[in-house]
Amino acid sequence: MAIIGIDVSKLKLDCLWLRDLSLRKVKSKIHPNTAQGHQALLAWSIQQTGEAVADLHFIMEATGIYHEALAYALHEAGARVSVVNPAQMRDHARSLGTRTKTDKKDSWVIAHYGATQQPRRWQPEPDEVRRLKALIARYEAVKQDIRRELNRLEKAQVTCVSDAVLTSIETVHRHLDAEKIRLQSLIDEHIDQHPQLKRDRALLESIPGVGPIIAQQMVAVIRSRGFTTASQCAAFLGLVPVQHESGSSVHGRSHLSKAGNAQIRAKLYMAAIVAKQCNPDIKRQYDRLLRNGKSRMSAIGAAMRKLVQICFGVLKHQTPYLPQTR
Repeated sequence: MAIIGIDVSKLKLDCLWLRDLSLRKVKSKIHPNTAQGHQALLAWSIQQTGEAVADLHFIMEATGIYHEALAYALHEAGARVSVVNPAQMRDHARSLGTRTKTDKKDSWVIAHYGATQQPRRWQPEPDEVRRLKALIARYEAVKQDIRRELNRLEKAQVTCVSDAVLTSIETVHRHLDAEKIRLQSLIDEHIDQHPQLKRDRALLESIPGVGPIIAQQMVAVIRSRGFTTASQCAAFLGLVPVQHESGSSVHGRSHLSKAGNAQIRAKLYMAAIVAKQCNPDIKRQYDRLLRNGKSRMSAIGAAMRKLVQICFGVLKHQTPYLPQTR
């Protein structure tokens, strides 16, 4: 299988075919990061390697939004695609002793990673999940804008600005508030139109401590990734403990990794605060950790992780929540 590393940026794709790993023989080419450029990349890859599309393996980093169209185009053409966490790629570059950073060098490191580490195949999100995530992201952005306008309103009232400024802020706030309501309605309609999403939301809402907002967020998270275990889902959300110990002298306190989406973690924090009161499994775990001398924040972190694990289990088995402890 031909290995092609791609360093993706907003405007261009630095592509490198690793012809021979041991001899470091390569072929490189720059293509524009456009629909036409994606097709040109495919044609170039087939011509240079002499392989069929199914025997091409493209490796790229997850670069915000700029890699998505390329990944979908290559996948739909029938090629094997791997999208790698940039942190893993940086660690791989350091392991190779690479000090130079250029686009061509980055594409070589990416191709080398693909050849030696055999990253897993990327699978696109189902279309209905991708649309749900986009609606939720827009809803959260509007909520942030509302908070900003409320902060501006408070400042304006304290500083005694003109009535025209106050009217402007209040008008924008009203429009944003109406848009937030409209977006939530669109999210609900979208979920109701897809039976699996609707069932998933209902199953999640059967969990004490999980309300409508957390339910729709967790549906989007769990259905957008091919998680095989609850631990993978918790790690994706940055809820796994990180230890710092070495020998007999270094005993740092454990803390959450905090990888992934901070907004979802903030919502899970509030959900865990509620769940430790009303969810029997989480309440039992929380009380046990406190009795064993853990801090309240550590116990809350464990409650967040437990809540995610319960959400994953409910969707995996497609059964409503049943407490393990009675």
